[in-house]
Amino acid sequence: HVQLVESGGGSVQAGGSLRVSCALSGDTTSGYCMGWFRQAPGKEREGIASISKDDVPTYATSVQGRFTISHDNAKNTLYLQMDRLTPDDTAMYYCALGWGYGISGLDPQYQYHYWGQGTQVTVS
Repeated sequence: HVQLVESGGGSVQAGGSLRVSCALSGDTTSGYCMGWFRQAPGKEREGIASISKDDVPTYATSVQGRFTISHDNAKNTLYLQMDRLTPDDTAMYYCALGWGYGISGLDPQYQYHYWGQGTQVTVS
């Protein structure tokens, strides 16, 4: 049974940094792509970063150069380091795991099979 549990959210001032984590458990060895998504109130969910099993990252334009996605294989934990945060980054942040390969993890056609429950990030 695969589980994803996010942590590390919180409140931060504009210009500050925050790192959110996603602990993966269960049989995740077949997983190919992990991603971070966010959803602000009244807005659609937005894919912001993904990383393949080969450690190839992809970023949305909105976070490129400010956010860094990484995966610690030993801890089986996914991270999102967020720097130079702005109030527009305020949202619930979710991690996800997918099995497919061949297209970007941020492609709207990419299917994620497992999702975490989310962690709130508030920038003021």
